[in-house]
Amino acid sequence: MIELAFTKMHGLGNDFMVIDNTALTVELDIARIRRLASRKTGVGFDQLLIVEPASVPDAEFDYRIYNADGGEVEHCGNGARCFARFVTDRGLTSSRIIPVNTLNGMITLKLVDNGDVTVAMGVPKFSPAEIPFVAAAEKPSYLLQVGEQAMSVGVAAIGNPHVLVQVDDVEAADVAHLGPLIENHERFPQRVNVGFMQRIDATHARLRVFERGVGETLACGTGACAAVAIAHRQGLLERRVTVSLTGGELEIVWPDDAVSIEMTGPCSTVFEGLTKM
Repeated sequence: MIELAFTKMHGLGNDFMVIDNTALTVELDIARIRRLASRKTGVGFDQLLIVEPASVPDAEFDYRIYNADGGEVEHCGNGARCFARFVTDRGLTSSRIIPVNTLNGMITLKLVDNGDVTVAMGVPKFSPAEIPFVAAAEKPSYLLQVGEQAMSVGVAAIGNPHVLVQVDDVEAADVAHLGPLIENHERFPQRVNVGFMQRIDATHARLRVFERGVGETLACGTGACAAVAIAHRQGLLERRVTVSLTGGELEIVWPDDAVSIEMTGPCSTVFEGLTKM
């Protein structure tokens, strides 16, 4: 048994255990990650973030992400903001603009003077094959049969797969019931993150997200970006939108279809600790 140093952080209530693996080689299997994720017997988190030495020339670090169920995932926007604050606060970098390598490719993190972090999340993808989503052709919306209910949805990939459901009242949305049904729907071969969005006006939306392998979280950065990208293509939102999540607000900007969508928001360190594993 070894002692593992970690930092607990959160971005709008989406919480993380962060490990500095730049000088060590900590190996964590699915069972260990699940034990650490337990909120009763472990540290407790939505995602585990690991900082590793860069494996590609243009990156300062590798950024690895594991959900609470132990599965590795491609991207986490709220985690990316915490990642930037962690490597800065720990003195691992002096850069204000930090390129990092993820399972899905390169992203860029930018520290803002007020303490927020802006993340260039990449160009949204809408092709069913890239999400992946089973459909004959790419469209702004699709009919998805969920039990006895046929619902209109939009889909996109922002590093990881997302589906968006429009609702009249996000507080009344049956996230606990519909979330797992849609997450594990047969038309999403790698499962999917499920967003429930209420449009307030063209520049403001409210969102709840049921995350793949986690459940409902207080905030989801990739989910907020996917919601804006999908709803913009459907003619519902503009390119600069405030997204209100349960844990707080994110500013999402998508200047053009061919460029990266950007997310800006806060991040906080909660505490540092040691745990045995």
